[in-house]
Amino acid sequence: MNRNTGIIAREGYPFIAFSAGLTLFMLFGVYFFPSILLIIPAVVSFLLTIFVISFFRNPERIPSGDDKTVVAPADGTVIVAERVSETPLGDEAFKISIFMSVFNVHVNRSPLDGRVVDVSYHKGKFYDARDGRASWENERNSVLLETSDGVRVAFVQIAGLIARRIICYPAIGDVLQRGKRYGLIRFGSRVDIYLPIDMKPLVEVGDKTVAGETFVGRLV
Repeated sequence: MNRNTGIIAREGYPFIAFSAGLTLFMLFGVYFFPSILLIIPAVVSFLLTIFVISFFRNPERIPSGDDKTVVAPADGTVIVAERVSETPLGDEAFKISIFMSVFNVHVNRSPLDGRVVDVSYHKGKFYDARDGRASWENERNSVLLETSDGVRVAFVQIAGLIARRIICYPAIGDVLQRGKRYGLIRFGSRVDIYLPIDMKPLVEVGDKTVAGETFVGRLV
């Protein structure tokens, strides 16, 4: 499985190369033909390069807690924390949704240790990721994980209004480690996690999360 452990997510290399190349081209133009008409786009191109590098940053995270402590799968803001009946687990579950803005780290991490028992990709629409319809109507990729105790959890990467590319590394049978990278979504989106109904939630709507570090729940 692709671990993607560099300080920059490798999926960002083509975007960084393009924006950096464009910036260099603009700077050469400014050097040989000084003009405000070239300086402004050169500055814009430089700022775009900085943004793209920042977007694909891939910091190391070391989870604390124990194997019953569920860590956040994404950086962002909690927009849903409630019981729901319609779930990938096939039964009632506690759902936590984390919205990632374009300024958040977009590398996603496994919330628990476990074995992947299913990976499901669904084509769909591109509503704003904060829209309630996004969970079931947007393009998405779901991973169903089973812990060594037989507990099943699901976490779903959801494309948003701008995000159009979901990347998920694991396949069925792979073993994931809590807090380790398992995928990313390009340019802003959302991750939903479905946990057993009897678990103890540790976040509420409005809380900020750091993938692999923030505790979002605890299994009983």
